[in-house]
Amino acid sequence: MIGRLQRSTTRLMQLLLTSAALGAATLPGAALAEKALIIARDMDINALDPARAWCDTCQIYNTSVYEQLVTLDRDNKVVPMLATSWEISPDQKVFTFRLNPAATFSDGSAVEAADVKWSLERLKHMKASGSFLAEPIAAIETPDAATVVITLTEPSSEFLSQVSAGYMAIINSEVAAANGALADETAADKDGAETWFLENSAGSGPFVLTRYEPNSELRLTRNAAYWGEKPALPEVVFRQVKDAVAQAQMLQSGSVDLAMQIDPETARSLQGVAGVSVTTLPSFNFVYVALSPAGKGAPSPMGPEVREAISLGIDRASLIDFTLGGEGRIQPSPIPLGFPGGDGHEEPQYNPEKAKELLAAQGHSGGFTLPAIYPDLNVYGVDFSLMMQKIQQDLNKINVKLELQPVPLANWREIANTDHIPFTAVFFAPDFYGASQYVDVFGLSEGSVWANRAGGAKDPSILSTRTKELTAQALAAPDAEAAAKIWFEAGEEMMKARIILPMVSPNLVLAHGDGIKGVRYSACCNLPLSEITAE
Repeated sequence: MIGRLQRSTTRLMQLLLTSAALGAATLPGAALAEKALIIARDMDINALDPARAWCDTCQIYNTSVYEQLVTLDRDNKVVPMLATSWEISPDQKVFTFRLNPAATFSDGSAVEAADVKWSLERLKHMKASGSFLAEPIAAIETPDAATVVITLTEPSSEFLSQVSAGYMAIINSEVAAANGALADETAADKDGAETWFLENSAGSGPFVLTRYEPNSELRLTRNAAYWGEKPALPEVVFRQVKDAVAQAQMLQSGSVDLAMQIDPETARSLQGVAGVSVTTLPSFNFVYVALSPAGKGAPSPMGPEVREAISLGIDRASLIDFTLGGEGRIQPSPIPLGFPGGDGHEEPQYNPEKAKELLAAQGHSGGFTLPAIYPDLNVYGVDFSLMMQKIQQDLNKINVKLELQPVPLANWREIANTDHIPFTAVFFAPDFYGASQYVDVFGLSEGSVWANRAGGAKDPSILSTRTKELTAQALAAPDAEAAAKIWFEAGEEMMKARIILPMVSPNLVLAHGDGIKGVRYSACCNLPLSEITAE
């Protein structure tokens, strides 16, 4: 193909264009018109290889430097990106994408069907965290350079939305392969491109990687040859700043333009500060409590009635006020508000008197003590220790005593997966816009994450076959409305189990300079950098 033949010659031209663009941005007077955006963020980067990356910051990077076949608009509707159109078979198993003939990688070469096939097969064969998105792919055919036909092993009404996830990034296969990347079945063990990706990028997105210094800085530059609408920002620099107060101070001093992890209390200190704006947005992230009837130290019995009593004993409304100053929402089911099947559920009650009655009926009139081991974290503005102390106070009123034991996250994972923790707290953020990920993790089907962590092998009574059946039905549903009704039923099933007790969906707080516009939260992209402008 012409685009592929041009790659060796256009790369040098692209480098020259990029250098020229960078030089122009530093000319006198240009600095005022085109200002780099400096972002303070506690970066959780584990890799810059799209097939290995697995973090919140990675979502931003993967959708800024790379692109996907489709993306989501502000209303979470799937819209074209690299693909201009698509067709879905009636059985929801065959997806045919037509690529935009104008799409090019940052070296100027065309984005072709072979690149899509290579990228998605590599993601699947890498067997990394994001590989589950490509796991359902049975085959990828490329009848021509502009057509990709993806066949799934099972029907999936969510696959189109999953394709918008940042981890489904399309990579310049020729460039990546020349630097050690593999896409075949040996990729998990023999792919040698991880280090190369830390210093180079091979995407078609509006930005390119300039420099990455772990625990210090991530620097992106505008792709001078971007095939779509050019981003307004010439450069975006992420600075590693862990503490919310430090982020706020840097914002006030003008050393950063955007602070991404400001908690509500710190945000209040910025109110009225000249030149600073605070944007508060609902998010799809949530913090939850989880119970394990088979956990070491759990009372016996710890059946559905006891678990319901614990839920009734927690005052979620006051918990949100205590931990977030009211900047959050009560989330009834383990499917987020705003996701298919997440809305319309009855909010959990706070009724300590009823809780005590339920406990007494189960032989626990004197109460009991629960080991409460949880990660020592501050996530989405929620300090887990403060949250657990508040829950401890609430449950004391129904004679359930919590023994609080904060531990590092790595230690928590090991304990949760071996001894099973009777009472714990964790967090979850979406990997794509769709409900199946929540039912997969929280639905308690045999072998699922929380079936294992809650001790399903020791106490099979907590296992559910219904949620797995509902997932299959929803994924085979003929349209989004029909699927949403089934996901709603799955949400009800998970709520009845009282193993996963969502506590709060914290609002996202973004503090930035007054001249920064276009900041928003996205289910696929986290923070769409190409939409931001700086005055």
